[in-house]
Amino acid sequence: MIRLLIADDQALVRGALAALLGLEDDIEVVAQVGRGDEVVEAARETGATVALLDIEMPGIDGIAAAARLRSDVPGCRALIVTTFGRPGYLVRAMQAGASGFVVKDTPAAELADAVRRVSMGLRVVDPQLAAESLAQGDSPLTERETDVLAAARRGGTIADVARMVHLSKGTVRNHLSSAIGKTGGQNRADAVRVAVERGWL
Repeated sequence: MIRLLIADDQALVRGALAALLGLEDDIEVVAQVGRGDEVVEAARETGATVALLDIEMPGIDGIAAAARLRSDVPGCRALIVTTFGRPGYLVRAMQAGASGFVVKDTPAAELADAVRRVSMGLRVVDPQLAAESLAQGDSPLTERETDVLAAARRGGTIADVARMVHLSKGTVRNHLSSAIGKTGGQNRADAVRVAVERGWL
């Protein structure tokens, strides 16, 4: 029996996934959580063997939750199921240790099959996203540029961003300028938009 944990911040989606997958003879939904920072504890408490993780959740996102599962509860494999089918998200999820990545409009039978395959130690990846990821390649942004863009995404002045990332204003300007160039954006808001659309943030 596959012991399934479902993590999604939308209660309706979480409940629908639980109801659909709970109909399968070999899948038992043992936990449902609405925050990414609740995943590891729920997996430990219930002995979940597969965790279905949304990406955008409060606390920590699904990619960070997958990384924590890999280190803290290695017996529970992560399957990302998201509305945001962005190639950059796929790459980041696989690097974080997720065993699979599918989009939410996947038919129920295919989703159940993905859960089974992940539970057996196989990788499951949406084929269209895999092709797009190969075509797009990895994020061109450095770790620091990513940090600065993520801080800029929250808004505020250069000084605000500098405080958030613990850098000087001049260094923040340099990183933003580089990120703008690499994303092809016109300004920092445009660079943030491009990076989000490609799943780099």
